[in-house]
Amino acid sequence: MIENLNDGRVKIIAEGDDEKLKWFENAIDIKNTLFHVSSIEKAYSAAGSEFSQFGKFVEEGETDSRLDKGVEVMKEILVAIKDVNKSLDNMNSNLGGKIDRIDGKMDRTLQKQDELLVEVKDMNASLNDKMDKVLDKTDVSDLKSDMAEVKTALRAKGII
Repeated sequence: MIENLNDGRVKIIAEGDDEKLKWFENAIDIKNTLFHVSSIEKAYSAAGSEFSQFGKFVEEGETDSRLDKGVEVMKEILVAIKDVNKSLDNMNSNLGGKIDRIDGKMDRTLQKQDELLVEVKDMNASLNDKMDKVLDKTDVSDLKSDMAEVKTALRAKGII
């Protein structure tokens, strides 16, 4: 027999051999998020024959309030989990968009870098062409002659 007492305790009368009663005691010693058995008090007496079946007696209008409370808590947990999942989906969606934008910016930056490299190479080639043209226009033989005169003057002064 199981009876919910007005002070919040539960009275259980059970009959059976010692091994099964010990198993039953362990089974009802519940400590989780929905139920918490704070203590189990035992009193032993001789088994009677008044209990031949198992059943639950409920008074008019009575519900299993702990079970109802457990269902309420489970509903709240499910709503919270759905909210968390929705938030995670939104975060993933936002993060995916940001990653796409960053990826696009990186692509544009790499493209500009490639364009700059081409431009620098073109400028270098142009500069080389201009230097070649300047050297072609300058009479190298005049430069050689001038250098020879400078060397002669330096030797005459004993500098070299």
